[in-house]
Amino acid sequence: MTLAYRIETERLVIRCWDPADAELAKESIDASLDHLREWMPWARGEPIALAERRTLLASFARMFERGEDFIYGIFDSDERRAVGGTGLHPRLTGDAREIGYWIRADAIGRGLATESTAALTRIGFEVDGLERMEIHCDPRNVRSAAIPRKLAYVQADERDGQGHLIFRLTRAEYADSPAAAAVLTAYDSAGVQLL
Repeated sequence: MTLAYRIETERLVIRCWDPADAELAKESIDASLDHLREWMPWARGEPIALAERRTLLASFARMFERGEDFIYGIFDSDERRAVGGTGLHPRLTGDAREIGYWIRADAIGRGLATESTAALTRIGFEVDGLERMEIHCDPRNVRSAAIPRKLAYVQADERDGQGHLIFRLTRAEYADSPAAAAVLTAYDSAGVQLL
């Protein structure tokens, strides 16, 4: 399987986390803890020490390389600031993945989550050849739920095991989604352009 290791959009670089990103990741998360703890269960165990963050990012990179999970950092275009995190998670059955995302508190409301989610949607269908993408979110998180709606994901009638809303986009629906027009360039881990 060919993996999109690095994705460049109009304003962002979305790439596999690296242990060298530990300071940027820690600063972004620590500055956003009040916001993140409300929506992200993992944030309840934060803050963690820099060495622990480095170890965690190394584990993300190993999972990425082994094809077990695809966890990305979201950076501004010069990669001097981490503005969030996202992922193409293989939590679903069949030929499908779930997109998760978070944006640092001082960058909310700028469309960065929508931009990164559109990019990962395009990668999922055009590079990974998936048949279905999903986004799950807490029904109280109105901002998060707005993102799949903007990208023409369809809200399912059921909820997941945590009571979260489920939004789906199939390969057949993808061509009519704004995500299909997302402007991006994607590269594999060797720097070979994929899109």
